[in-house]
Amino acid sequence: MTKRDRTLATHAGNHPKAHHGIVNPPVYHASTVLYDSVADMRARHKERFNTVYYGRYGTPTTFALEEAVAALEEADRAVAVPSGLGAVSGALLSFLGAGDHVLMVDSTYEPTRVFCDTQLRRFGIETTYYDPSVGAGIAALIRPNTKVVYLESPGSHTFEIQDVPAIAAAAHERDCVVILDNTWASPLFFKPYRHGVDVVVHAATKYIVGHSDVMMGIITMRDRFFTQVKTQVHGMGFAVGGDDCYLALRGLRTIGARLAQHQQTALTLANWLKGRPEVARVLHPALPEHPGHDLWKRDFLGSSGLFGVVFNPFDDARVAAMIDGMELFGLGFSWGGYESLMVPSSLGSARTATRWRQPGPTVRIHAGLEDPDDLIADLARGLDRLRGN
Repeated sequence: MTKRDRTLATHAGNHPKAHHGIVNPPVYHASTVLYDSVADMRARHKERFNTVYYGRYGTPTTFALEEAVAALEEADRAVAVPSGLGAVSGALLSFLGAGDHVLMVDSTYEPTRVFCDTQLRRFGIETTYYDPSVGAGIAALIRPNTKVVYLESPGSHTFEIQDVPAIAAAAHERDCVVILDNTWASPLFFKPYRHGVDVVVHAATKYIVGHSDVMMGIITMRDRFFTQVKTQVHGMGFAVGGDDCYLALRGLRTIGARLAQHQQTALTLANWLKGRPEVARVLHPALPEHPGHDLWKRDFLGSSGLFGVVFNPFDDARVAAMIDGMELFGLGFSWGGYESLMVPSSLGSARTATRWRQPGPTVRIHAGLEDPDDLIADLARGLDRLRGN
């Protein structure tokens, strides 16, 4: 029976008959695993990535989460790691070595850029940043030693939508692995494997967990890449605890309801902000005027709660006063939880292949699960402070 997303989010990874009829997979706390015999130990070593072998390789709690996320994203396999950056670094190092070259989208998540500019550089791996709007033109940037083309759509803070199928097709013609950060859309609102992607990374900390209380990353992949990725992340010492896996799986069960509300509230706020005189531009892929909206409409199944706002010119002190006085919008990193957030975006030095040219300061907003009218009232008071009233 083919199951739709909300059904998969509810049931995937659950095997009550294996746990005495218990609906939620129990939490396994394990380091040592005992074997029946030397022969059993050796047999399980051969299948160590697919069975309970040692705590670091995973437990039934880990496997339940990985199975559920893979099913929801239409991937073959998944590997849980301790953070979103762990997913990024583990995925990249699964396919890159000394002397290799990676093409990285210029609008990428800042920690990804830092990892490329520091750790990959130390390993003798070169990074070239490319314009997120390049599309099939990526072919001209691929070198003989290019092993990975990395995408993030929409871009972090600036929300450019990439032409994923065109980039993937060009990359595959040159035998490059295509990796995509799908954190913004989640497995619900973008299906990367339908568009040619090979490996997907998530900061599961955000929408998969959904409650601002767990650090976790997840890598999903086609089956042919599973052993390669699992070997790499295991070799890096990555492992996640049973309690965190349980909380992530519990969060995943409600992702359908949560994302629907995040989407609706974000659109309500974005449309209200469009009409404000203090606002120069709202950066939201689902708005018809957003650059790349046609690509979003073609490829995506929805929009999440994260978007940006470009203001008309105001000095930093006014922007700080607006943010500092917010009652419902917290000032903090990450997003994807039930609470609304607002942070200033520092974009002047965040690009190298392109320039970010906007008239005034930019903030990034995450629309949480509060009542939209209360959030709008909070924003209205904040805009009064922005004007100095």
